[in-house]
Amino acid sequence: MKAKDFLDEHAEKQLLDAIRKAEMLTSGEIRVHLEDRCKGDAVVAASSVFHRLKMNETVLHNGILFYLALVDKKFAVYADEGLYQRVPRDFWENIVKEMQEKFTQAKFLEGLCLGIGRAGTALTEHFPRLNNDRNELDDEISIG
Repeated sequence: MKAKDFLDEHAEKQLLDAIRKAEMLTSGEIRVHLEDRCKGDAVVAASSVFHRLKMNETVLHNGILFYLALVDKKFAVYADEGLYQRVPRDFWENIVKEMQEKFTQAKFLEGLCLGIGRAGTALTEHFPRLNNDRNELDDEISIG
C-alpha cells in the first residue's frame, strides 16, 4: 500500500480525531508522517522528518512523531528529549510492540490510533494541558 492510498477521507478523519483527542489532555504535540519508502533505519528517517517538521522546536520539547513507510513496512515512534527524560524507555518499546501486533494483522489504521492514544496517555501524565495551552504544531498528516 502506498502512502497516498492509505488515507481516504474516513481514515484521515479518524487519525486527526485521535490526535486531537490526545492533545486535548496535554500540552504535548503529536504528528503522523506517511511515506512509501524508507532507506535504512526507520528511527533515523523519523528523526530527520521530526526535525524537518520542526517538532524539536516546541517549548517543552514534548513532541511525538509516528512515522510509517508503508511500501517498505517500516515504522518508528520518535519522541523529543523532554519525553525521553520523563517516560521509561520500555514505555516506547511497549507502544511499538502493540502497534506491530496490529500492523501484522494488516490493521494499520487501528494500530496507529492505538499508538496515538497510548502516547497521549504518557503526555497527559507528564505534560498535562495548561490553561494557556496553544497548539504549537499543525495536526495535519504529512506525506513524503
